[in-house]
Amino acid sequence: MHRVVEPEILDDLPPTDPRAVGSRGDLRRLNFIMGHEGILTRAFRHHGEVAAFRSRPLRLVELGAGDGTLLLRLARRWAALGVTAEVTLLDRQNLVATETRRAFAALGWSVAGVATDVFAWLEQASPRVDVMLANLFLHHFPDPALAALLRLAAARTNLFLACEPRRSPLALAAARLLGLLGCNRVTRHDAVVSVRAGFAGRELSALWPAGAGWETSEHPAGVFSHGFAAKRHA
Repeated sequence: MHRVVEPEILDDLPPTDPRAVGSRGDLRRLNFIMGHEGILTRAFRHHGEVAAFRSRPLRLVELGAGDGTLLLRLARRWAALGVTAEVTLLDRQNLVATETRRAFAALGWSVAGVATDVFAWLEQASPRVDVMLANLFLHHFPDPALAALLRLAAARTNLFLACEPRRSPLALAAARLLGLLGCNRVTRHDAVVSVRAGFAGRELSALWPAGAGWETSEHPAGVFSHGFAAKRHA
């Protein structure tokens, strides 16, 4: 399967559109079913210096954070490891509910929502963060734009973790059956588009900026997902 990037309906819907609200609910369920919370937690424990963040807050950015609920579930797991964090939730739309912010605060995690274009934010000169996350986000970009995004991200973080759709016949077949789970028309359309734009092999590693100082890891994750990690050497 060749990688094909096409527009997704959800990206162009107003946040309060009932179809968008329903699709975001579908995505929360699908993240749970696909195990992305566990995939990203295991990647953080394997690649991250967890012990260091028991003595100081982790500086963390999520790209394309949506409503912030996936990261909140991660925060609950990571807080159990003794980790606190200063979080930036980056998205084109401000979707983080007050209840979600309060739940982060209850864990001792501070949260700042930033509604802006990802390239505009990454191009700003600011201190490097410890961890940058991307969940079901990188597949939206064709290879030239994605290479530019990853180059900018590499300059802004010490550890980059991503969980994306796996581009495979099995994943494509499963995407076409999401109506059986009650997913709405937007989700059913976008799931097929996402799989066709997903990743296989070491495609993300090939787009990560070349040069000394980085170690990349890339592999199938779960049944339908694709994991990627890039860690800066000390």
